[in-house]
Formats: sequence, C-alpha cells, structure tokens
Amino acid sequence: MKLQITRPIVFFDIESTGLNVGTDRIVEIAMLRIAPGGSQESLVFRLNPTIPIPPEVTAIHGISDADVADKPTFAEVAGQIVSFFKGADLGGYNSDKFDIPMLAEEFARAEVDIDLKKMRFVDVQVIFFKKEPRNLSAAYRFYCGKELVNAHSALADVTATWEIFQAQLERYPDLPPNIEGLSALSGASRFADFAGRIILDDKDEEVFNFGKYKGRKVLEVFSKEPQYYNWMMQKDFPEYTKRVITRVFLKLRQT
Repeated sequence: MKLQITRPIVFFDIESTGLNVGTDRIVEIAMLRIAPGGSQESLVFRLNPTIPIPPEVTAIHGISDADVADKPTFAEVAGQIVSFFKGADLGGYNSDKFDIPMLAEEFARAEVDIDLKKMRFVDVQVIFFKKEPRNLSAAYRFYCGKELVNAHSALADVTATWEIFQAQLERYPDLPPNIEGLSALSGASRFADFAGRIILDDKDEEVFNFGKYKGRKVLEVFSKEPQYYNWMMQKDFPEYTKRVITRVFLKLRQT
C-alpha cells in the first residue's frame, strides 16, 4: 500500500546526552522530509548540548564531548529546524514517548515559538507493536508455530516460556550457550535493585538510573547531599530499592 499524504511529513530521530527529557539535551538530530509527490530532503545537525555527555552514552551513539565542542547549540539552529518542519507532520520510532517530548523541551528552553500540537504524529514503533503483538502468545506462535492454549494459566505460560527459550537457542546460533552469557544479554544483571532505579557501573559500583542524578554514583551523591537519601526513603520507591540505597548510605559511616 502506497502512502497517501496531502502535506509533507518529516521523519526525525535524535541522539541525546541521556533519556531524561527534563535534564538531558540533544546532541544530534536527523530529519527526512517527504513531500506529497514523493521527493525527499534531509537535514542533519550535530549539536553542542552545553552539558557533558556521559561516557556510557557515548558508548551507545559514538558522540563524545570532543565531537560537539565546536558545534552550534540547539538554540542556534532552532530556527532552521522550525523552517524544515513548516507545514509538515512528524514521524519517528518511539517518537511519541521520547523524541517529541525531548524536542519540545529544547524548543521551550530556546524560547522558540512553535506549536507541535498542531502537527500530527506518526510513531512507527506503535504500529509495529500493534500489528506484531509482543506478548507470550505471539512469541509462542512465532518461535514454536503453535497456539498457546489456556494463556494466563501459570503452568501453561511457564511451559510455553521454556519451549520458546529452547526455540530461540536453535534459531539464533550466536546466542551465548550458557546462563551467564544469556543473563548478561538481558541487561537486568546490571541492576543493583530489581526495579532498575539503581544500576552497577563497570566497577560494580551503584549508580543512579533516574532523576536529576542519573549517571552519578549513589555513594558520591549521598556523601554530598545526605538529604537525598532521606527523601528517597520517604517516597514510594520499592522496598528493595530502599534496602540497596541504605546499604550504600551505611558505607558513609564506615569511612
């Protein structure tokens, strides 16, 4: 089916200093404008975020502080981005939850007058998830070629999960052949708590994975701002997360 559009649509993607829409910044934005007649035009900006890019983020997208040291800020190119967007709708992948909110924050900080609400948004990831469900029944059908009977029965679900796991090992020969490697692949093994609020760095030290101190070592933050520990203990964080931060906080008394 050929896409029918009456006005342009701009697909865009951003790379940033992190995933916190409120505090992180864009370091690169790429845009592809599709006209109703099918012609295409692209525009890419690499940007100086004016804040450091964490090394673990650079490892993902390959953009370092040195790469953007002499680049313009978002505010300096915002006008060109607005012009590129003019009269168009917007599209992206996971754009509804990340790219568009991040872009809106940058426009607001730059005090640029653009009403994104007047645009229509197309999120390709949403279409993907709606058309290709990512639930256990869909996985069982995909990997095992069978329909899951009695879905949501605990025994049926766990049996299907084991069969899917075996089928994955057969389908993907590059998967690690041991539990240690498979566990590392999931990423959850780097969680200091089960909720993923606190993660472990390459030295197995606890690091915040949320909020204003995301990417900072927990011990370092607590040593400078012990009231942040008190704040976390009073909020509705999971009990296990509180146990983890308490264990870190107690280290301060041992030094």
